[in-house]
Amino acid sequence: MKLVSIHIPLLAWLFVFAGLGDNALQAQTMTLQQCRDTALSYSKNLQVGRNNLRLNPLRQQEARSNLLPKVTASADYKFFTNLPYQLLPLSVFNGPEGQYKEAQFGVPHNLGANIQLAIPLYNPQIKAGIRGAEIAADMDALQVEKIEEQVIFEVTILYYNAQILQYQLLFADSNLVNINRLLATMQLLRTQGLAKGTDLEKIVLQQAQLQSQRSQLDGTLAQILNSLKFFMGLDLDVPLSLSRDIVQGNDIVYPVSLSVDARMMQVQNRILVNELDLLKKTKLPTVSAIANYGLTGFGYFKQPDPFFNIFPVGFIGAQATYPIWNRPTRFKIAQKEVEIRSNRLQSELIQAQNQLQVANAILQRSTAQTNIPAAQQQIALAKSVYQQTMAQQQQGTATITDILLADNAMREAQTHYLNTIIEYLKADLELKKASGSLKN
Repeated sequence: MKLVSIHIPLLAWLFVFAGLGDNALQAQTMTLQQCRDTALSYSKNLQVGRNNLRLNPLRQQEARSNLLPKVTASADYKFFTNLPYQLLPLSVFNGPEGQYKEAQFGVPHNLGANIQLAIPLYNPQIKAGIRGAEIAADMDALQVEKIEEQVIFEVTILYYNAQILQYQLLFADSNLVNINRLLATMQLLRTQGLAKGTDLEKIVLQQAQLQSQRSQLDGTLAQILNSLKFFMGLDLDVPLSLSRDIVQGNDIVYPVSLSVDARMMQVQNRILVNELDLLKKTKLPTVSAIANYGLTGFGYFKQPDPFFNIFPVGFIGAQATYPIWNRPTRFKIAQKEVEIRSNRLQSELIQAQNQLQVANAILQRSTAQTNIPAAQQQIALAKSVYQQTMAQQQQGTATITDILLADNAMREAQTHYLNTIIEYLKADLELKKASGSLKN
C-alpha cells in the first residue's frame, strides 16, 4: 500500500504564521494512527462493550448447567386446627349401601422434609438454549467490533476536520500578512495624498473580516480538539497537536469484505433459526430421572398418650412430559418463519447497499484525487496574479479594487483546494467503511 502526503505547494513558509499558540508547540504531535490506537484503548463506550463480553462464558456455562443434575431440599410443618374430613361408606361396617359417615383422620402436627434429585435424560430445549448462548456470544463480539469501527470513524472525521482547520488557519495567517502589508502601504499613500480614504477603509474592512474569520477558526479548532480528546479518553486540559500532513492513498484498492452490519444480520438469522428450532422442539417430550428421600413426622401432644413419630419415605423413578395441545406455539412458529424471511431480505439489501456505496465512493475518490493537482495549480496561479497586481499597483497601473479582487480570487482558490481535499478524505473514509476496511 503506497501512501503519499499532501502538502500545499508554494506555501510551506506559512507554517511560521500558524498562530496555534504555545501549547500546540509544546504538545505531542500525534498521527491519525496514534489517535485511533489511543481511542481504542481508552474509549469508555468501547470498554463497556468489551466488559460485556466477559458475561458470555458465564451465560454459556449457565446454559450448559441445565444438563447437570438438580438437587432440591424442601421442608414443611403443618398444624391442623381442624383435621381434614373423609367420608367412609357404612357398608364397610356392614351398614346399608349408599350411606356414608364423616370421619377425621390424622394428627394435628405434621412435619415433612425431603431431598429430591432430578437428572435430565432427554431435553432438546436445553440443547437449543446452549446453542443460542453460543450464537449470542458471536453477536456480542460483532457489536463490540461495530463500536470499534464507530470510534475509528468518529476519530478519523475529527482528525481530518482538525487538519483542514489547521490549513485554513495557515491560509488565514498568510492572507492577514498580505492585507497588513497592503494596509501599511495604503496608509503611507494616504498620508502622501496619493490614495483615497475609501480605499483605505476597504482594506481595513478586509482586515477586520480576516481577523474575525481567524478567530472563528481558532474557536472551531479548539472545539474539535476537545471532541477528539473525549473520544480518545483524554482529559480536556491535556495539550494535543496533530500532524499537518494529510495522508492520501495513491489509488489504494481496499479488500472488500462483508461489513459488520451484514455479518450481524447473518448472526441474527442464526438466532432466529435457533429460536424457531426451539419452538418446534417444545412439541417433543422431555424425560428426567428422579429420586426422592424424605422424612414424615406425625405428632399428637395431648394426654393421655402424646407422641411424635417420624417415618422415612423414598422413591426413584422417571418422569416424562409431553405437550398434547398448545395452540399458541403454532402461531409463534409461523411468526418466526416470517421474521426469518424478512431477515434474509434485509441481509440481501444491506449487501447490495454496500456494493453501491463501494462503487460510488471509488468514483468520488477518483474524481477528487484527479482534481487535487488542478486545485494546487489554481492556488499557485492565484498567488502569482495577486503578486503581479501588487506590483502593478505600485507602478500605478492597478487600483485597490484590482488588488482586492485578486485577493478574493486567491482565497477562493484556497477554499476550492481545501474542499477538494475534504471530498477526497470523505470519499476515502466512506470507501473504507463500506468495504469493511476501517480497522486496516
